[in-house]
Amino acid sequence: MNIAKSISDVRSAVAAARRDGKKIGLVPTMGALHEGHLSLIRAAREECDHVVVSIFVNPTQFGPHEDLDRYPRPIEEDLRGCSDEGVDLVFYPDETTIYPAGDQTIVEAVGLSTVLEGAHRPGHFRGVATVVLKLLNIIAPDVAYFGRKDYQQQLIIRQMCRDLAVPVEIATCPTIREADGLALSSRNRYLNKSERETALSLNRCLQFACDLVKAGETDLVAVRQQMVKRMRHTPGVELDYATVVDAETLVEVPQSIGRLVALIAARVGTTRLIDNMIIE
Repeated sequence: MNIAKSISDVRSAVAAARRDGKKIGLVPTMGALHEGHLSLIRAAREECDHVVVSIFVNPTQFGPHEDLDRYPRPIEEDLRGCSDEGVDLVFYPDETTIYPAGDQTIVEAVGLSTVLEGAHRPGHFRGVATVVLKLLNIIAPDVAYFGRKDYQQQLIIRQMCRDLAVPVEIATCPTIREADGLALSSRNRYLNKSERETALSLNRCLQFACDLVKAGETDLVAVRQQMVKRMRHTPGVELDYATVVDAETLVEVPQSIGRLVALIAARVGTTRLIDNMIIE
């Protein structure tokens, strides 16, 4: 497995693979790899000939009071995981490589970035879109793989690539969960035993909403109200939002028409968690 820290080195390695006629797959990560990340790597490995994983804790997507300083960075463990999964190239840049002195340009999907996570984390998706576009421009993959757990993120990245004519396929892979339903997240390691049990309430709330709609409830205003009420009465949870929206526009439509997604974000202890569930 090749490990590149500079843009020139990663471009040279990818160019060599492309000259050999290989299809390039990219899995962008912030490290602290878990089974969810590994599932993306496996999808890339199955569909592509040359798999690149980027590991970069992107400072511009963290707010001033968020967990940038304590975000887990187990790089040796991450590199072992990548090697075990047959990754061909790891791009592991430092901050000045991605954001050199004088860097001024940002990217923002104006509409989709202003709701839900965007409303609660101002500037977050500007940081995400900017770093993802940089990675796509540096690596130039044929396919880039993202997890459905970050539902709004993958929607924004798709919009960005369409709007800016970025020649890459965006593949969204299913959320990976623990046996009890908890969505895997690098931040789960912050939870103590009691908080982890409380965190299961997020998945249960989403399932509750899905069951209501699938049972024939068409009044989505009522569904959203019941979701919020349920979470407000859950001890140890500080709710940011719990809602059902159109799966493409993220608009809170009044009635159940078309494809929907239930989304939730809440703080359990000091740990902020998100989750979602598609309602077909």
